[in-house]
Amino acid sequence: MELELEILPVVSGRRELVTWLVLGFLVTFLVTRFVTHAIRLGRGPFRDASVGGVHLHHEVYGIFLLLGTGTVEFTYRPEGAGAVLVAVLFGAGAALTLDEFALWLHLEDVYWSREGRSSVDAVLIALVVGVLLLAGANPFDADDADSEVAIALTVAVNLVFALVAVLKGRVVLGVVGVFVPLVALVGAVRLARPTSPWARRRYPPDGSRARRALRRFPPGRRNRWDGLVDLFTAVPRSTPAAAAPGTPATG
Repeated sequence: MELELEILPVVSGRRELVTWLVLGFLVTFLVTRFVTHAIRLGRGPFRDASVGGVHLHHEVYGIFLLLGTGTVEFTYRPEGAGAVLVAVLFGAGAALTLDEFALWLHLEDVYWSREGRSSVDAVLIALVVGVLLLAGANPFDADDADSEVAIALTVAVNLVFALVAVLKGRVVLGVVGVFVPLVALVGAVRLARPTSPWARRRYPPDGSRARRALRRFPPGRRNRWDGLVDLFTAVPRSTPAAAAPGTPATG
């Protein structure tokens, strides 16, 4: 009896490649955070990379990985082991790039500042998306749909709910809601965070909804998501006294 050993025996086809992509993303993110913390603390052999005296951020490697793997995929359409390698390298490139998301947002090196926490937010949200794709949640897959018009209309309506949830400061609910329609609806109808774009535009400062939002989300309030972000960053969240009016929130 011949025994076949498979690394990923549960998934196949596109989901197998998504699995490798997510694994490459997760491992690269964890290794990157370990190395950057070691550099910051002066431990181990790790040092900042520089070229001609200019600090080379690790997102640069990520961008080149994304460009290279994208070019290979569209040009050669690799299969088998080649497709797995491209998926892993694409995931690694995405992790390196998103780990410095805050740098894109602020156009300055805020990696170890409070604003740098948004990089971890971006990485964790990307991981949520990867896990949802791995679980088979794909709102844009019309293979099993009876009508392309019906599926397009359903996706469009759900995307509107998801966008409203994001504008209300419910970023995680909005992103998950793209794949799980009921979650997008829940995020869209719930009370907006007081610092969100939705609240600033639609909640008058002296109105009842603004007061309810402040009671529900007082400055400095922490949630489970904040605790998760704390695992990967040494930067504390803002205190009630330091909370800025325009600070974005997730959850």
